[in-house]
Amino acid sequence: MTNSLFIGVDVDMKGNQFCVMNFDQHVFFNLKFPNTPEGSEQFVLKLKSVYEKFNFDKLFFCLESTGMYSFHIACFLSSDEFLNKFNSIVYQENANNIKQYKKSFTDREKTDPADSWICADYVRVGRCKNLHPFKGSQFIALQRLTRQRFHISKNLVREKCYVMNNIYLSFSGLLVIDDKPFSNMFGATSSALFEEFTSPDMIAETSLEDLLKFISVKGKNRTKNPEEKIGILNKAIQASYRLDQISYDPINSAIASSMNIIRALQKQLKEINKAILNTVLGIDSNAYHVLLSIRGIGKVYAAGILAEIGSINYFKHNSNLAKYGGLFWNRSQSGKFEKEDKSFSRSSNKYLRYYLVEATASCVRLNFPFIKDFYDLKYNEVKTHQHKRALVLSARKLVRLIFGLLHKNQYYSPISSDQFSKI
Repeated sequence: MTNSLFIGVDVDMKGNQFCVMNFDQHVFFNLKFPNTPEGSEQFVLKLKSVYEKFNFDKLFFCLESTGMYSFHIACFLSSDEFLNKFNSIVYQENANNIKQYKKSFTDREKTDPADSWICADYVRVGRCKNLHPFKGSQFIALQRLTRQRFHISKNLVREKCYVMNNIYLSFSGLLVIDDKPFSNMFGATSSALFEEFTSPDMIAETSLEDLLKFISVKGKNRTKNPEEKIGILNKAIQASYRLDQISYDPINSAIASSMNIIRALQKQLKEINKAILNTVLGIDSNAYHVLLSIRGIGKVYAAGILAEIGSINYFKHNSNLAKYGGLFWNRSQSGKFEKEDKSFSRSSNKYLRYYLVEATASCVRLNFPFIKDFYDLKYNEVKTHQHKRALVLSARKLVRLIFGLLHKNQYYSPISSDQFSKI
């Protein structure tokens, strides 16, 4: 460590500020270079001049994780031929953690040279030792796809929640009654119903024969018990409030617009899933198939988890992996008092947390014994927030399983109840 260089990089769209210091906090230079390939080469040339005067063995880089702006420079630093001679390690740190560390320096200004100095000192004192290095372009390519899927999924959920408001205004009884005429409110048949019938009265005025034909055509003759569904639909019509006729057309136009957006997002979701499956084949296939051996973790979820984890060797314990994924609860203790109701941390990697929780929900749906039994146990412990609480606690349990299998490089095999209680 004493013969290493610690380099902090303050990333900006147009330029990168590099602060190069040694273990004794001697700064060799703190300069700004253009955020271009030519500018990065200029930095390497400047670093070579330092190497000619002062021999060093290793390079540690610390960049604030600033999304797309830090991507190119991180790729450059991790792949440059000269820098790789010194086993250089590139870390990307959460900007909020850098900000909190900076507060310990009360006399520091808010300037690019000062920020790059803080980043260099941050890695110098070992604050990055629990981070894993920059994964490289191959994992980043997969990560871009899995995070795009996360983005599409969130927009899809948001649009579905939004359109339900308009559906309630137009057809309130459909959401009030206990029985539902359609298992999927956004399926082909239900979507066509909202778009082609302008009001509940219009459905009521349609003959039974025409409704049966409509459901048969839109459902491609796959709808079970259409007469029963029409009966439930009539109950929903009777339970619905009526609006002035002038209100229906604008509301129906809004519903149709949302349905088009939902269909477009669902199509994009299928396309991005195909791209993910094509890209993941070039990554560590063994780790990928280890994840697939867990019933409930499908191909897309496995790719998402793998893209965010990178290598399991970056994590010393399953608690480190859980903390990276935001699945941990901070202690609240003072004297002899220990708070039992601990707040769930939502910091760290939100993408990894999303894929872990979604994979856990899938394990529960498919009755994967290891997770389903634990989910049921936690679900019955409390009377409020049962599902959410049980789901995140089960996700923490899944992290232990994932870490163990990847660390031992083995596929999942059924375990006994005694073994289950020890995990």
